[in-house]
Amino acid sequence: MKRFWLVLLVLGLIVAFSSTAMAVDVKFSGEFYAGGMYLDKTNLTKSTTGGNPSTAFYYQRLRVRTDFTITPGLKLITRLDAMERAWGAARSAPGVALAADSAGTVAENENIAIDWAYIDYKSPIGTFLVGYMNYGTTGTVFGNNQAAQPRIRFNRMFGPINVWASISKVQENSKTAINPVPPATADADNDVYHLEGVYNWKSGRAGLNINYYNYAANRTNVANPYRRNYFLFTPYVIAKFGPVNVQAELNYAGLGKDKYEAPSTREDRDIDSWSGWIDATANFGMFYAGGSIAYVQGDVDSNDNQINNILNGGRDWNPCLIMFNYYDRAKWAGNITGYGTSTDNGQMANAWFFQLRGGVKPVEKLDVMASVSYAFADKKPWNTAGAPATEYLNNDYGWEVDLTATYKITNNLSYMVGAGYLFTGKYYQANVAGNNELTDNFLVINKLTLTF
Repeated sequence: MKRFWLVLLVLGLIVAFSSTAMAVDVKFSGEFYAGGMYLDKTNLTKSTTGGNPSTAFYYQRLRVRTDFTITPGLKLITRLDAMERAWGAARSAPGVALAADSAGTVAENENIAIDWAYIDYKSPIGTFLVGYMNYGTTGTVFGNNQAAQPRIRFNRMFGPINVWASISKVQENSKTAINPVPPATADADNDVYHLEGVYNWKSGRAGLNINYYNYAANRTNVANPYRRNYFLFTPYVIAKFGPVNVQAELNYAGLGKDKYEAPSTREDRDIDSWSGWIDATANFGMFYAGGSIAYVQGDVDSNDNQINNILNGGRDWNPCLIMFNYYDRAKWAGNITGYGTSTDNGQMANAWFFQLRGGVKPVEKLDVMASVSYAFADKKPWNTAGAPATEYLNNDYGWEVDLTATYKITNNLSYMVGAGYLFTGKYYQANVAGNNELTDNFLVINKLTLTF
């Protein structure tokens, strides 16, 4: 039956896309940035073997999107990243593991990696997208982890309602020329099925995205094979009410479990995980002010039969310069760690987060913003590194104060400079308070960005 539906789908796509093709137009767009960073401490521990040095370096990335218009309503869209590297630094070792946000490896992105290559066809019954394309971005920026994945997507408008239906192939374990010896366990792919509806009105939109995850790659685990199935529900709204812009999103991962198979004797683990975000910004002429509240559920014990930490704040949401910042801090300078297993890898997890911010635009091209942020852990985890396991003593991640200024040199060229100071919280002491002394941290950054 599975082969029958696969053949039927392929034939349908052949019919849908059959037409004489000749490129008539090519459009380029993209972004180049070059930045410099100084991070005063590479971790948050005061006493560290080998010292706790600062780091300072420059880095850059070029991203180019190309739209090939074949005929009206038919496009081939590609996107590549190139020269994504720290200036003069050692190159990454070649490997096969993909970068977190790319269809290529870290080493390939340091030279050139093609992330997207897909067809965009507007048929009489709706729009089809087929190929490698953007994945992991839905609703607001909160919780988004953009990546490149092979997908089949269908889109159609019904008045003010926009409907998307998609299939994403996250991992393929079938026999191929590159993978000639398939896993001993059949049906070991990771697939995601998506259905999203978005209602649009003049000053905003609201949507509901439903994902079904069928993750079977871990069925090849020798000791503890299991299949992970669950739903992810994401209602969200982005709207403008007078001078106030509001964004809100709620995520629930559940109605599923990790189901273990022989020879494992472990009990099944239920999935039940929540996250959410609300953000508002009010504009008053040259001044603006706003704030955010975000939550990602934590998990106390990784060995019990409940999984409460499926979700995170996402790589794309970077509310601070140091804390929970992936693309400007963690991606380039790495994780910052405390004692035990405490770490900030750039994605908010197991946390409550609060931020107040305000800004001024004294002239049209200049934007100056300051923010104060505070975060604490939702749960104090058990540190299982020692014996017996002991609970973390504190849940305070700390306070952070940030100041940034962005100047628009031309319509396509802007320059940003910023500084952030983290008053490190006692969460990073882990489960010992005595000799686990902490240190505060600060970061200075500047970035030149060209868009085209």
